Amino acid sequence: MEYVPLNAIRAFEAAARHLSFSAAGEELHVTHPAISHQIRRLEEWLGVPLFHRGARKVRLTDAGVILQASASGALAELGATCRRIRRNAASVTLSVGCIPSIASRWLVPRLPDFTASHPGIGMRVAYAKAEDRLGDDENDVLITLGADPTPGVTSLKLFSRLNRPVCSPHYLAGKQLRTPSGIAAADLLHDENRQGWSEWFSEAGLANVDVGNGPVFADFNILATAVIAGHGVALCPVDVFRDELKRGDLMVLSDISTNRDKSYFLTMSVDASPAALTFADWFRRAISVDANDQRPADIT
Repeated sequence: MEYVPLNAIRAFEAAARHLSFSAAGEELHVTHPAISHQIRRLEEWLGVPLFHRGARKVRLTDAGVILQASASGALAELGATCRRIRRNAASVTLSVGCIPSIASRWLVPRLPDFTASHPGIGMRVAYAKAEDRLGDDENDVLITLGADPTPGVTSLKLFSRLNRPVCSPHYLAGKQLRTPSGIAAADLLHDENRQGWSEWFSEAGLANVDVGNGPVFADFNILATAVIAGHGVALCPVDVFRDELKRGDLMVLSDISTNRDKSYFLTMSVDASPAALTFADWFRRAISVDANDQRPADIT
């Protein structure tokens, strides 16, 4: 079997990325001549030049461009795999990236149960954004919005993102909020932008409703604090707010909903570590509830 010269591939990838043999040598802690030698060896092995060499700079040939695209992706994937294996072998510390809304309402309150049940697994909980994907960082598990279609990962549905209008019992007292027109007259609170309420009123059959200039909250946890405090009506994912609805801190005002096709997912590698599999199984069981707990509260 004729083996691909991997050391030369590594030297080429660094030189192609920097378009500099000297910079590649600094990155790989070798000399400029050593990089040049590896690349000439690779060119001889391939039978084509990979660089146009000028007096002060180099640029890729067509063959070099093709090889760079393949080499960069392959080395990145190989590096990620090696780091994952090394983390799994070196320790049993599990890194979980989680969006704040799920972390504050579901993960953090229940975390002592996990650590007590699995004292051999250390936990690192990190902030994650809704659009993050598993390969973007060093997390073993990611809890965020939407399934990850990337090959090599698996996504487990946790919560529906279905939104319904909610408010606190204090805000509801004495108000007529049982119809879309009644809700339109309420103090509307907004999550990131005012588009959400416009979509809800359209779903409710009310076109061109003025959704007002109520406060827009960039952080969903702040919005949740405001609606529980009685500042107005907000669109909230009722599945995520099961505890608040069950306690009576919030009440659902209508069965009309938006975001019915969206959900929150737990994502991990298809070859996840035993610790990651244990955590995923624990968290799914921890958030499971009877279907009756998800019904809207009666506002009558």
